[in-house]
Amino acid sequence: MALSDLLYPDNPKRRQELIHLHQELLNCMSTNFRATNELAGVLNEHLGCTITHIRMRESSTVKENCDIIIQAMSEIQHQVQKIDSDMKEKLEPVLYQKLYDIKEPELEKIAIAHKVFSIVLGEATSTAGMVAIKLLGSNLITLTVSKLVSLLAQIGASVLGGISITILGLGIEMILHAILGAMERNQLLAAVRSYEKHLAEFKAASEKYQRAIREVTSLVRQQVQ
Repeated sequence: MALSDLLYPDNPKRRQELIHLHQELLNCMSTNFRATNELAGVLNEHLGCTITHIRMRESSTVKENCDIIIQAMSEIQHQVQKIDSDMKEKLEPVLYQKLYDIKEPELEKIAIAHKVFSIVLGEATSTAGMVAIKLLGSNLITLTVSKLVSLLAQIGASVLGGISITILGLGIEMILHAILGAMERNQLLAAVRSYEKHLAEFKAASEKYQRAIREVTSLVRQQVQ
């Protein structure tokens, strides 16, 4: 009896569905790696940060790659928190509150932030204040990154987190063998259903994360032009 028949006697198409789920996950993760590096580049260039760029490791597991991007996102969270601390330390309380007041004009907030970065960095780019205000005033860090980090941790901790990302270059039967090595046969269907749910949530959170980063980077490009 074929391995696929043993796994899915009532639904042979389930094999391809499993492969498709993995491909979707890895494609989504790859895009998040690129988006994270793009945001890190903006922070490094304009706000004086030193965030290391990351890359997917093809020889590593899904979990290990989740851990890489979680570490980078955590560093971005830390840097944005530091920006907020610098603002709070350098500004009078009234000016600091203006940064978070939705009624205050955006240009005034940017001017305030730029002055702080000129003090902290000695010399700030013309876009420093704008980037800082965009990060502090949006939900990129408080909600978007936190949600994505949580989902990455869940995926990494799942039974599928132990699978190497290189198995996508193998045939279907070889991939199923690799996956079965990470779980009991009777757990596979439940794991796939759970994986479908995690992937749907992960894709939605990733899209919000990438959109938020595009908003920041597009503003920077417009300013440069």
